[in-house]
Amino acid sequence: MNPLMVVTGGTKGIGRAIADRFVTEGFDVVICARSVEGAEGPGLLPFAADLSDRAGINALLEYVHSLGRPVEVLVNNTGVFQPGQIHNEAEGVFEQLINTNVASAYHLTRGLVGKMIDRRQGHIFMMCSTASITAYTNGGSYCISKFALLGMSRVLREELKPHGVKVTAILPGATLTASWEGTDLPEERFMKPQDVADSAWAAYALSKSAVVEEVLIRPQLGDL
Repeated sequence: MNPLMVVTGGTKGIGRAIADRFVTEGFDVVICARSVEGAEGPGLLPFAADLSDRAGINALLEYVHSLGRPVEVLVNNTGVFQPGQIHNEAEGVFEQLINTNVASAYHLTRGLVGKMIDRRQGHIFMMCSTASITAYTNGGSYCISKFALLGMSRVLREELKPHGVKVTAILPGATLTASWEGTDLPEERFMKPQDVADSAWAAYALSKSAVVEEVLIRPQLGDL
């Protein structure tokens, strides 16, 4: 039986690239997003849920558990970006970004990590950002959420060290995904989603005695 992976925000962009990369290595991958239309493919198990809502997280967990298969890899990739500044953001933006970018990873990890601990095997990826370590003036609550996600990743790393479960934070810079549609910048100014996917696979493929704790990836010419 193929090993099982769960990727949130897995129908496009970085999430889909990671899912496809692991499928080529023999994984079956549960990909979750609010809409999974057109997400079918060999090795892919699409599941539609809004992970900014606790009910959506619970539904995904119920589906994954119903498969009766151990989860080898979890990629917490659900995320949303809203530009703005803390002092003038619209009411509710903070809650939306914390629920989507942070709480979803917290609750989903809690729902799956127990069996990883029991098996003393598993790998959790947290999709952070250069915004996890750099304060942007128009980053507002997005930066807050990504700083928090990196903090969660570091705490998990410490907690799970004795249990044989690996934790890797990936901090990508500007990557050419749908969020950059309409930009006038040349394509070569961005990283490709496949770059991030290849980095995730390289981190996973290490021996059990080694873990990549954090991966910082930027475009060759630097941040945008």
